[in-house]
Order: sequence, then C-alpha cells, then structure tokens
Amino acid sequence: PAAMDQLATLGRQLDLPVFVKPGETDVLRLAREAREAAAARQRNVLLFDTAGRLHIDEPLVQELVRLRDLVQPSEILLVLDAATGQEAVNVATHFHQALGITGAVLTKLDGDARGGAALSFRAVVGRPIKFMGVGEKLEDLEPFHPERMAQRILGMGDVVSLVEKAAEAVDQEEARRLEEKMRKGQFTLEDFLAQLRQMRKLGPLESLVGLLPGGAEALKGADLSRGEKEFRRMEGIICAMTPAERRNPNLLNARRRLRIANGSGVKVSEVNNLLNRFHQMQQMMKKMGKFQKMLARMGGGVGGLGGLGGPGGSGGLPPGMFRR
Repeated sequence: PAAMDQLATLGRQLDLPVFVKPGETDVLRLAREAREAAAARQRNVLLFDTAGRLHIDEPLVQELVRLRDLVQPSEILLVLDAATGQEAVNVATHFHQALGITGAVLTKLDGDARGGAALSFRAVVGRPIKFMGVGEKLEDLEPFHPERMAQRILGMGDVVSLVEKAAEAVDQEEARRLEEKMRKGQFTLEDFLAQLRQMRKLGPLESLVGLLPGGAEALKGADLSRGEKEFRRMEGIICAMTPAERRNPNLLNARRRLRIANGSGVKVSEVNNLLNRFHQMQQMMKKMGKFQKMLARMGGGVGGLGGLGGPGGSGGLPPGMFRR
C-alpha cells in the first residue's frame, strides 16, 4: 500500500494520471484495466511499475513473464541498485534470461558506489543502461552517458554534467539582473538569498563534488553535510528577516538581531557572523564594480600595452569576461 501511495504522490507532482486499485492482487486484471483507462483518456504512453525485489524471486519472475506476454511492451527496463555491486548484475542476468529486458536504470549513484556495476552490466547482459539516479528528487533521474560514467569511475569527474546542471538550475534573466546589481554595488540580502537557492537547486554538495576532477578523492571522508546544513541555516536566518531588513541590513540593531535569531532557531552570534560575511562580500563587489568602470574608461582593455589590448593588440578584454 505504501508503494502505491508513493506512486500516486509522484503522479500528482508530475501532473500525470496514476491507475491504482488498493487491495487488487491479480496483476493481469489490473494491467487490462489500466490499458482500458489509458485508452479512454487517449494516452499513447503507459508505464507499468512492478513490485521490486532485492534478490531473485522466482514466482515474481513468472508473474512478470505473464504480464509481458499480455501487454507486449516496447521497453522492459530493470531498475538496479548500484550499491549492491555484482549482485545487481546477477539479478539482471536472471531477469534478462526470463524476460528479455531492453535496458536498465541504475540508481544510488550519488553514494559511495561510483558505478563499477555499470561496466559489468553492459558486458555481461549486453543491454544499455538508459537512465541513472543520482538523488531522491524527481530531477535527479538523468540520461546515462557511458563516457561520463567512465570518467567518474577513473576519478576524472564529469564536468559536462556539472555544466548542464548549472544551465538548468540558473535562471539566465535573474543571473543578469544580479550581475548588474553586483556591478553597481546594490547587492542585498534578498539577492544573496536568491543566489543561495539557485546553488541548492544544483543538488547536494556530495554529488556536485563527485562531478569535479579528483573531487571525490580529495574530499574523501569529509563531512559535506555540514555545508548543506550551513546553506539551510543561512537561508533560515535571512527568511526570518522582514523584506525591509533584507533590503537594508543597516536596520538590524541588537533587538532585531535577537528577534531574527529566535525566529530562525540560531544564536545571535550566528546572525552576526552571516551579516559580517555579507558585508565583506558587498565591499568586494563594490571594488570589482569600480575596477570594471575604470576598464570601461580605458576603452574596454589596457590599450597602449602591445599585444594586451587596444590598437594593434588583441582588442581588449573579451566581452563578458567578468560574467564567466
């Protein structure tokens, strides 16, 4: 029952209809009714989610064979747990012999397992891995790229996937707006909160570090969950402020800081620490803004120094250099 409730919840989150009948034990009857319901709604894609097992269950396999013969699916995907290692390949071999699977979905690749089972699966079963799970959120189900997985297994990271994650998570219009405010030295705590939330959209720090070349090895044993907690703590502190306080931190006297600390469940010293770090960031941004204005007055480059820009040089600094 819990699995059906979870499936129904996922369907609501994705705005997809889910056909469930609590208490129904006849899988074939359920499959027929699901097909009829899909046809009535004029749906041309129907996914059958069958019961999961951590080991080979012969009665279950035979039930799946009967289900396959009834629905004649175009794809049969086996979901494998990367953390089980070689056992996942053994299970896949048995299911493939019985059902003729067309591919696999490899999950829990955000953990310690770096995906060695992926190489074994392809070699032993002869079927591709089509998707991989790198977290618990819906967006953590990604297409599987074998060359990128090979780089991760070898500790070379996966920079392409990291760039793709950033492109999906970052709102380009919002990024341009924040960049303009930074340049003018008008960066507020509201903007800082927006940046924190964009960073958290990229996913857990552990999975991001794993995408960097040598990142997983360099931080082996490090407690990256502390970074996650710090992000949440900063977000909680800023959310406990009023809109006026976020726009103008100078309003934050001792009484207001105490109220914010109580509202976010932290010590006053932690509120002070956040405000000090934010003030340092503001000062640095103002200096960068002044430096850019100075470059603009010089014609966008450092003309006059041969080969470094200006007439006869390389045309000054590349447009958008500070954006990168």
